[in-house]
Amino acid sequence: MRQARRTPPIPPSPERARTIACRGGRATVMMRTPDPDAGESGRIEPHLHHVHADGTVTVLLADDHPLVAAALLAPRGEQAAMIELADRAPVRLREPVRGLLWITGWLRALDGCRARHEVLAVAEERADCRLLDAGHGMTVLRLTPASLVLADGEGSQSVRPEDFAAASPDPFCDYEDQWLRHLEMSHRDVVGLLTRLLPTRLHGGHVRPLGLDRFGLRLRVELADADHDVRLGFTRPATTPEDISAELRRMVGCPFLAGRAG
Repeated sequence: MRQARRTPPIPPSPERARTIACRGGRATVMMRTPDPDAGESGRIEPHLHHVHADGTVTVLLADDHPLVAAALLAPRGEQAAMIELADRAPVRLREPVRGLLWITGWLRALDGCRARHEVLAVAEERADCRLLDAGHGMTVLRLTPASLVLADGEGSQSVRPEDFAAASPDPFCDYEDQWLRHLEMSHRDVVGLLTRLLPTRLHGGHVRPLGLDRFGLRLRVELADADHDVRLGFTRPATTPEDISAELRRMVGCPFLAGRAG
């Protein structure tokens, strides 16, 4: 009887969405252009963006930007818009974007006390000198989420705003970029040893560290004709950096780990 291959566990989609939002990658505000004949959505890179735990997004745009005027003149002072967050790999890859998060909702321009309160709420979570531009050539806007869609190496899924708000980002997301760069630059021998865990059809490709979370390590295999992402699962979810170190040693077959694996 043929034994079914075990699929490595993955973080739930709300957790993956929160992780992308927490990393604070490149953001693009997308809206319908005023010209109905254009048929395309405008793509605007904000001066600053910040995603709050509940999925609300704060953005700064120049006072004279058309989107600011559109929001002010829209019925009820709200403009339908979508914010795209791109999660880029920390190492140089042929295709650097490893995940996208789209937050769709209603965008409102804030002024006076509401704008100051919004800026202070962002400042409590991240110190950014660009916040000082609010009220000095920059308008504060808030997007209230109606829906979220996540697309990454694990697939495409809708995420309800309440599930996004209830989830936590991966506990290692603040350190992931640094660890992956270190693995790429200083431990190519370790990456080479990990290739023995890949399917035979992927041998011979250029293997790069792609992602790291509490459930495992992701590798990108760049072949001549296509890219392939592979997840190598941990034996148990990691809760500390020491857990990750032990799991990586286990993957590469470290000979003295058995006495410490407990």
